Amino acid sequence: MSVSTQHSTTAATPDEQEKTTRQGRSGTHIPAENRGNTTIADTVVAKIASMAAREVPEVYNLGAGMARAFGAMRERVPGGSSSITQGVKVEVGERQAAVDLALVVHYGAAIAETASDVRTNVITAIERMTGLEVVEVNVAVDDVRLPDEEEAPEQSTRRVA
Repeated sequence: MSVSTQHSTTAATPDEQEKTTRQGRSGTHIPAENRGNTTIADTVVAKIASMAAREVPEVYNLGAGMARAFGAMRERVPGGSSSITQGVKVEVGERQAAVDLALVVHYGAAIAETASDVRTNVITAIERMTGLEVVEVNVAVDDVRLPDEEEAPEQSTRRVA
């Protein structure tokens, strides 16, 4: 992934490395919407990409096999939860973003068409919600969910009888 960024000469803290800042200008002659800075964290872009990909009906889940297995284990641990950004990697610059997605699609889905639909949905959502230009969305279809595969059993909310 290549993303256009501006580098400063000061060292960034770990929190600053995971955010992008859109700088505005100051002064009373500048319109209000252009005054100040807007900071968008990488996790925000990743969550938007995840939700947009999941909106495509042929997408069963996100994440490669091992990531999904760890996510399922995390859900079973009391107090644990699954990560909405599982299977999503983003690189965010000052004005641009790039996204990598790992998908599991339903059996019978036209994979090329599904990837195109996901790409379109992700680009539209990120650009609309953040104002960043999405330079690329790479889609890797890592698995196909077969109709006879069973769902993971739901864990009962009661732990004692």
